[in-house]
Amino acid sequence: MRGHPGSDAAAVTPESSATSRFDVRPLDDSTWPAFAELVARHNGVWGGCWCMGFHSEGVGRDRSPAQNRADKLSRVSAGRAHAALVFDDGRCIGWCQFGSPEELPRIKHQRAYREKPVAAPDWRITCFFVDRTHRGEGVADAALAGALHEIARLGGGRVESFPEDAAGRTVSGSFLHNATLSMFERHGFRRDRQLGKHRWLVTTEVSAGDASP
Repeated sequence: MRGHPGSDAAAVTPESSATSRFDVRPLDDSTWPAFAELVARHNGVWGGCWCMGFHSEGVGRDRSPAQNRADKLSRVSAGRAHAALVFDDGRCIGWCQFGSPEELPRIKHQRAYREKPVAAPDWRITCFFVDRTHRGEGVADAALAGALHEIARLGGGRVESFPEDAAGRTVSGSFLHNATLSMFERHGFRRDRQLGKHRWLVTTEVSAGDASP
């Protein structure tokens, strides 16, 4: 996974300012217990999905929260699940999930996404989650910055995501699983095209480099 030479999008190197208040670490075997504790104290998150909804396995009535947890752990141990975890005083309080399109093939608005060919991304950002006691404190912002830093460390490249345009409207948190358009634009993402009434495809180019927060 590397950047695409000649792209018309300016390559960016993630900044660390958004993560300065928090400690941001990648999801791996060492941070799994903290991630699992956060998910467990929120009843498995979104009906017990354990952040499996965008992986190929998906979630559904035929899959229990226990199965989702086991599959997530298996993916983490095999290096097939990526996320930037946000910590405050040693406790995990949120995350931003990212990965290759092969790792995260399930996205919202698939039909609209496929109607117009797009440059294949190296990375895809699919969801955020913030502890209920830390919402409104900039955790998602720190998680996005952390994810971009980790993407830079892993080689950089073209990154896409699908945030919600919440400008001038009150939006339920259930519609903001992939955060807001304005937050992504603050981090250098550009609008590609609209996929739904308020959903946008946004992209950026991240320069390679060891840019750990």
